[in-house]
Amino acid sequence: MAMHRETPSKREVPAPRAGPRNPFLADSAYPIAHGRCDQQDNSPVRGPTAITGDVSYTWVGPGHFGGLISAPYADGQRVIWSNGRESIVKLDYETLRPLAVHTVPGQEITPVEELEAAVAGLDELEGEAGMGHAAALARRFLTGLDGVYSLLDSDNTLFLGRKTGAVAYGEARPGDRASPIVELRRWEKPADIEGSFVGVNLTFDGRLVLTTDHGWVVCLTRDFTSYDATRLRHSGTAAAWCAEQAERYGHPAYGWVRKSCCVDDANAIYIPSRDHLHKVVWTGTRLSTDESDGAWAAEYRNGSGNGSGTTPSLMGFGDEDRFVVIGDGDRVVNVTLLWRDEVPSGWRPPPGARSARTAGIGAANMGRPELEDIQTEQSVTVSGYGAMTVNNDPPSVPPSFPAAWRRHLAFFLGHKPEFTPHGLHKFEWDPGTRTLREAWVNRDVPSPNSVPFVSQGADLVYTCGARDGQWTIEAVDWTTGEEAFHFPVGGSRFNTLGGGVTLDEEGRLLYGTIFGKVRINH
Repeated sequence: MAMHRETPSKREVPAPRAGPRNPFLADSAYPIAHGRCDQQDNSPVRGPTAITGDVSYTWVGPGHFGGLISAPYADGQRVIWSNGRESIVKLDYETLRPLAVHTVPGQEITPVEELEAAVAGLDELEGEAGMGHAAALARRFLTGLDGVYSLLDSDNTLFLGRKTGAVAYGEARPGDRASPIVELRRWEKPADIEGSFVGVNLTFDGRLVLTTDHGWVVCLTRDFTSYDATRLRHSGTAAAWCAEQAERYGHPAYGWVRKSCCVDDANAIYIPSRDHLHKVVWTGTRLSTDESDGAWAAEYRNGSGNGSGTTPSLMGFGDEDRFVVIGDGDRVVNVTLLWRDEVPSGWRPPPGARSARTAGIGAANMGRPELEDIQTEQSVTVSGYGAMTVNNDPPSVPPSFPAAWRRHLAFFLGHKPEFTPHGLHKFEWDPGTRTLREAWVNRDVPSPNSVPFVSQGADLVYTCGARDGQWTIEAVDWTTGEEAFHFPVGGSRFNTLGGGVTLDEEGRLLYGTIFGKVRINH
């Protein structure tokens, strides 16, 4: 395996701190996209160090990128809630057997036979035919998606933001795992709140946080009876930017805000826009963008002009150095740390920083400084003071394929060797010298489109990769960057398509795929 620079030795390190659990979320290992309100993508649960067991798979339809684990019901059992393009589903926690399916209004459930034919085409078709098939699937199943981010609260109510409002889903018979799913309530945003909802999170006093692609933030009670809203700083051109992108791509490919947000236990909300990372403060009565309340907006590097493609993650808790972590918008993405509280007195930001708030910039070139384009659409994976990102750019793009859609090759056809990106790049903050340094680079492990996830108990990071035309599970040592193991899962029905690999309560790998849900029973 090719490693870049020095490989750190395996060493005894203190258990990394993680953000506190929000008591208004379901009491489970994974009640919200990216795991917790800090959006770190890690768990203290010990994950597998090898895989020898079987694989469970259930067809659920398109757009089911994640799966939220409920709190235990009265019988001690749990369910997995999942939201997709066509349906909201509940799955049995142990078997993945569907317990209830709710069809989204205005949608029709695609028959499993059509889904099977779709993934067969991704595996069997080559060249122009294969790319055309992938493009057709992208237009059919990804264009116009809404409600991608979701959370499950302490009452096992599922919340998500649709384009024009928030929706709450629950059970017709509360507390019954097998109960049908019903829409409990819906909140439609007022006309003066511009744009479509994108991200969703939860304050530590139990209010929903929703963001729009035009730069609005809403703090909404979970019973939908009251809300406060504010507009992000610098958002005056957001609507025009979104319209320009929609005209360029034929759909709103890049919103002014295009990923979700993270929330800390002081109810500060961190949101990436096209050129800035924003801290908005929920005071308990109102949303504030005022510096007097601790809010700020900090510019970051954006050489591509498209902005960050990552949901921000928090790093550092308690008396540790405390940051917000993003992948910036440069053509070669930088892992970027920004001080989330007061900037230390006399702080000198690193060269090339766009803000005095910038603490560290690490060029995530995957050990290939000669490459001109390396971007990621995945949240930066954080554990302790470590931050890791992946490469989503395919190594080759046929001349006939639109350059603006190049990452669709990695998303739909990343198992084809000519389109398989390789590389994981980890940086680490040194609190002694207060510098961000490169921890390791693994040039060989593939991660075409998955959000990686760290098991702190096993000191491994997992992702969905691809080898020899098959989708795989890849495990890499979080400390050293060395490959721990890989496990071939199968053909394109096991493609994460931008979703994340997670761990359930027992440390089993669980993830959403292009049209299904998978658990690997090690």
